[in-house]
Parts: sequence; C-alpha cells; structure tokens
Amino acid sequence: MISRDEILKPIWYAFTALDVDRNGKVSKSQLKVLSYNLCTILRIPHNTSALEEHFKDDDEGPVSTQGYMPYLNMCILNKIQANFDFNELNKMCWTLSAPKHISGKHLLISGAEAFKVWCIFNYLSEDKYPLQIVIEELEYFLRKLLAAMGCSWNEDRFEDYKMQLSAKKKHLNAWELIELIGMGHFTKGINPQTLSMGINEVYQELVMDVIKQGYMMKKGHKRKNWTERWFELHLNYMSYYVSEDLLEQKGCISLDRNCCVESLPDKDGKKNLFIIKCVEKSFEISASDKKTKQEWIQGIKHLYTKFTLMAVRYLYIHNSMCSCYTAIQDCIVRIRQGLSSPHRESRQKRRELRNRLKAEKEAMENRMRQLQLANESKQAQLEAMTKKLQEASVRGDLVEQRRLQTQIELLDQYRRDLEQEKMARMQMEEQVVEKANEVEQYWQRMQELEEMYRQLKKALDDERQAKEDEEALSKLQARLLQEEASKRLELEQIHLQQQEILTQSQKEKQELERERAEKERALQAAQEQLEILRRQREGAQEEYKVVTKKLERATNKTKTWKHKVFNHEGLLQIIQPGNKCPTRMTNWGPAAFTETELDEMERIWQENKNRSHDGQ
Repeated sequence: MISRDEILKPIWYAFTALDVDRNGKVSKSQLKVLSYNLCTILRIPHNTSALEEHFKDDDEGPVSTQGYMPYLNMCILNKIQANFDFNELNKMCWTLSAPKHISGKHLLISGAEAFKVWCIFNYLSEDKYPLQIVIEELEYFLRKLLAAMGCSWNEDRFEDYKMQLSAKKKHLNAWELIELIGMGHFTKGINPQTLSMGINEVYQELVMDVIKQGYMMKKGHKRKNWTERWFELHLNYMSYYVSEDLLEQKGCISLDRNCCVESLPDKDGKKNLFIIKCVEKSFEISASDKKTKQEWIQGIKHLYTKFTLMAVRYLYIHNSMCSCYTAIQDCIVRIRQGLSSPHRESRQKRRELRNRLKAEKEAMENRMRQLQLANESKQAQLEAMTKKLQEASVRGDLVEQRRLQTQIELLDQYRRDLEQEKMARMQMEEQVVEKANEVEQYWQRMQELEEMYRQLKKALDDERQAKEDEEALSKLQARLLQEEASKRLELEQIHLQQQEILTQSQKEKQELERERAEKERALQAAQEQLEILRRQREGAQEEYKVVTKKLERATNKTKTWKHKVFNHEGLLQIIQPGNKCPTRMTNWGPAAFTETELDEMERIWQENKNRSHDGQ
C-alpha cells in the first residue's frame, strides 16, 4: 500500500494551488471541494458535516495549512482503503497545480510527459515541505533517463550543472525539474519521441512499480490456444494486456507466498516455456528467446535482499544497466520475506545513506566548531598577554614623552619671546612706511582734484550745447506732431466710411439670412405635408387591403351559401329541360357560377386593382 507520506505530496500541491494569495490559507468552500474529490478518489464515504464541524471556529476567514492537516489526517488519511487508484489522485492534484506553473512555457515535452516527470519528482523528493529533490536523486533520475534512451552519461556536463546549481542552491523543486527536462539541457539532439519513451520507461519503473515488462505468448485455459500478450510484473501481481497501450486488461496473476515458477521443455512447437504455479491456476508462458526466458525465471528465483554500502552506491550509479534483478521470483521472494519493491528499498537506503553522511558531516562540523572555540580561547589569551606588554611599553613611552615635552615647552617659550621682539621692530618699520604712503597719497589726491575740475568745466560746455540741440529737436517734434494729427483726422474719416460700408453689408447679409430661413421653413413645411400624405397613402393602402380581404371573405362566403342553396334546391326542383347556357364544370362537378358571372367578377377585380395602382 502507498505510504501516507507519498499520498500527502500531491495533496500538498493541490492545497498550494488553491492558496492564491500565497499566505498559507484557503477558503472553506475550496477545501470542501478538495475534500470531496479526495474522498471520491480514495474511496472513503463522504461526510459533508465533518468539515463544518471541524472548522466551526474558523467561520470568519480562510483555513490555514496547520488547520487543515488535523482534519486531513483524522477524517481522510486514517480511513484510506487499500484498493484506491494512486494515479487518479496524482492526476487530480496535477490538474489543479500544473496550469499555474507550466502553461506559458514552451517545453519540448507534452503535458502527459510533464505529468510523469512530476510524479517521478514526488517519488524521489525528500519528505520535507516545500518538496525538493537533492543533487544525488537528480543524478540518479538523469542516469536512469539517459540509460532508458540508450544514451551515454556525460559526467562533465553534469558536474558543470552541479557547480552552477550549488552556487545558488543545492536542490530543485518540481517545476524547475520539469523545465530542466523540457528544455533539453541534458537531452540535446535527442528525438522527442525517444525522450518520451525514456520518461515513460522510468515512470513505469519507479512510480508504477513495474519491475519488468514485455511481450510473451500465453496459453489459454479454455481453448488451449496461444495468444501474444503484454505482461507487466509488479511486486504483488503480474498483469497482462492485449497490447502495450494498456487499454484492455485480459487478466491478473496474483503473486503470493504459495506461488512458484518452473522451466518447461519445448512442446507443441513452442519454445522457451516456463510455468507460474498458483493455488487456483497455472499459467504457461512462452518467451521470445532464451535470454528473455532466463531473465524472467532468474528474476523469479533470486533477489538480493541485503545491500552493502558499496552495492548501494553501485546500484545508485549503474541501476539503469541492470535488468536481471527485476522479475517475478524477485517479487515472490520479497513477498515471502515481507519486503517492499526494490526501487522503494533502494530509495530508502539512499536516504539512509544521505542521512548518515549528513549526521557525520554535522558531527564533524560540531567538532570543528569546538576546535574553533578552543582556538579562539587560546588566541584570546595570547591577545591579553600581548595587550599587557603593550601597556607596559606605553607607560615607559609616556615617561619619556613627558621629559621631552618639558624641554620642548622651554624651547617654545624662548622662541615666542624672540618672535615678539621681532614683531615689535617690524611694527615700527611698518608705521614709517605707512606715513610715507600717506604723504604720497595726499599729492595724488591733489592731482586728481585738478583733473576733476577740468573735466567738470568740459561737462558744463557739453551740457549747454546739449540744451541748444534739445530746443531745436523740440521744435522739430512739434511740427511732426501737428502733421501726425492731420493724418489721424484723415484716417478717422476713412475708418468711418469703412464702418458705414460694413454696416450696410451686414444689413444685406441679415436680409439674405432671413430669406434663407423662410425658405427652409417653407421646405420643412412641404416635407411635413409630404410625410403626412405618405402616411395617409399607406393608411389608405392598409384600408384597401382590409376591405379587399373582407370582400374576398364575403365572396367565398357567398359562394359557399350559393353552393349549399343550389344543392338544397336541386333536391326539390321539378325535373325540367336543362338550361341552354353552357355550365362551367370543375373537378367537383358543376360550378357555383356561370361564365357571365365569372367575367363580371374579373372585371370588378381588375377595376379595383387599377384603382389601387392609381392611388399609389
């Protein structure tokens, strides 16, 4: 039976897909739908009130992961039936989570192949959330995939990728693994169909627990004829189908402690025979060749149930190359010994090996930390001793510095006295220089005043000449102003004339606008009258149609009554010579009217028709 940890992995993806806000909470309505689907797939009786009862205290908001897990364990996982379809659970959870992660990516694999890679990731991932696949399991998967496609392992390329991955992190999530396979990082130049077949083979081997598969001939129990079937060997049973598409299953051989397998000699023209003996039936099977037969029988008779550390490593690296360890007797031996499938046991041993190496690494790190602490303690002691020596040296230096400082201060005092005497002498010299400069500046000012007097006299002469020029300019300006006034009067007269002309034009334009408006109103009135006449004509036509229909109904009614009266009178009238007028005959006998009456009716109908045309 599938373990609870493996069942929780796809359910975790479904819950995460419903968590739109990425805050670890999902609404109760969505959890109801999810729980209902889980109960349906896991074949658990539905209990709609259990969810409401469990979350009655969370009515005001959504439910978190911590709140949903107790309900999931108590009401669903504890009631799982052994006969549920784990693949259906994977498909349901994949349908919820995949569109949000791979819908916009252009991958070299289809959605079905991406689903299989996702299932393989869940199988190989660690039992910690969020789910991740470590480097060792990634290498294991890539080796098996390349071996299934018949390709060689490129150690250098994987080491380069591992270095790039280790620079950021040491693991991948499911969508990163799908992108790695879908983008062809390790499968460049490989046919997509070959890649699809390789993914399917690894999926069948790891996820579906298909230990061995292939075509063989099987002898029937009733008609004793031989038919080719596709066989798949699992840990507890061996199923056979019409073809490898698995659409039609023909039977299932249950492998238990009472089963055994034996080789048979060739008979009835069939070679490479062996028989599987069960309690109720025995199944005779013919393999395609001796090698295939030997592989099936060898797998039935022997299985290594214990692995050393070297064997685990060898299986980890070269498992994809070994084909003899997986067959029927392996399963029977494992059933008798109560063991799980070899792939699950190998996965468990790899995890135990990683955990042991991790524990050893942590112990080594703890030892290194202890040594580091001891080293730091010794280093601190050395630093303390060095500090004391430095302090003693500093104290000696301070005494020497004080003695030197006293001598320096005395020298500074003598130097300051000497500088003060120099400053006094320099000040006296500066005062003498300043007095000489003041006398020289006085003579310069006298010369500047004389120059200013000459310039002032020249400025007065220029001012007098400027006044004379200004008077002449004023006279010229007055004459120009007078001429400008006369020109302005002329322009005003011209402007008044233009205003009168413009006023006259506006009056004429208003008159034209008024006439145009009157014509438009007349046109509008004519159009309205025309519309009224059109509606009257349509009403007259409708009345004419109504009258015509009434006339037709009256005519038909008259014809009917005439026919009835004619029939009635025909039974009562005295036998007498027939009418000389020709009688119109119809399919039902004599007509209800004569030729003359028919002509009169046609003339009336033609007149009405002509009158209606004239009215239109």
